[in-house]
Amino acid sequence: MKKSILSGLALSLMMTGAAYADIMIGSAGPMTGQYASFGAQLKAGAEMAVADINAAGGVNGEKLVLAIGDDACDPKQAVSVAQKMVQDGVVFVAGHFCSGSSIPASAVYAEEGIIQISPASTNPKFTDERPGPGVYRVCGRDDQQGAVAGKFLAEKMAGKKVAFIHDKTAYGKGLADETKAAYEAAGGKPAMYEAYTAGEKDYSALVSKLKAEGIDVLYVGGYHTEAGLMARQMREQGLSTVLVSGDALVTDEYWQITGDAGEGTLMTFSPDPRKNPDAAPVVEKFRAKGIEPEGYVLYSYAAVQAWAQAATTAKSTEYDAVVKALNDGEFSTVIGKLSFDDKGDVSLPGYVFYEWSKGKYDYMK
Repeated sequence: MKKSILSGLALSLMMTGAAYADIMIGSAGPMTGQYASFGAQLKAGAEMAVADINAAGGVNGEKLVLAIGDDACDPKQAVSVAQKMVQDGVVFVAGHFCSGSSIPASAVYAEEGIIQISPASTNPKFTDERPGPGVYRVCGRDDQQGAVAGKFLAEKMAGKKVAFIHDKTAYGKGLADETKAAYEAAGGKPAMYEAYTAGEKDYSALVSKLKAEGIDVLYVGGYHTEAGLMARQMREQGLSTVLVSGDALVTDEYWQITGDAGEGTLMTFSPDPRKNPDAAPVVEKFRAKGIEPEGYVLYSYAAVQAWAQAATTAKSTEYDAVVKALNDGEFSTVIGKLSFDDKGDVSLPGYVFYEWSKGKYDYMK
């Protein structure tokens, strides 16, 4: 019996050693739920990056293995995902998507010595109040995005009645507040400011209020699902109100919700990485697989690239060594050459305006 137990223990240790000969990394975001299109973006980017890195020899001669976590953009579920990543022996996570998920998950990763690079979480608190030095993002911040949007609204929509609404999330409220503050600093006077409930299907009461107040421009701090319904219901009630929002509209699913009612919607997002000549081979590879690398697909790819290059420089996947390499290095990625400041924010160009037209979004003319 004793001999049998020892043999079993030896076999278990051998299997454990084999499992961890590879490097476990993770990608986390809303793989299910109403924001699942963004989870699909993060997953597609991470999967392609892992495949390409492994094809080129891996990281320090070891193969990457990707774990996928579904947080459904729910803070509590995000913490559970982070804890599962810890159990799986993950050393790096490219995630999460929603700021409301990334912020609580970052506390788990910091405590357990796991590097986190978010491709998409834009709330300033994510890095301003980061719980450890291994928390980064390759996207911009809402105070940068809000500054661009607020200035635009004050200058280009001068004399118009502008309303600001938000969905009460860390992302949506944060973005609306930053944009409103910049709008007011530029001399604008909001005609309305209030919250709405995410997940509802009927926004007719809100639309009726917009109509009664004569609102010309509606700034939405929130996600594409609700914004799309608002755009459609405004047109159904005969409003020509222009809908303006942020980077959570960078998915083709927005137009699937709005149809022609989405024509003329404006939004802010970073310069389109698909137009980066250095990214062309990767963009073509995605398209050959039937995946359009819209929105945050390439940001997810870049997060994995940056970590992999830092680990290669450090000749290790050990937390402190990779943090030092991330802090000191410059990284060549599909979204451009980038580095990180002392907060973990990225040194990339800020935000520009896009316009939805005929089912696609492109730079506003």
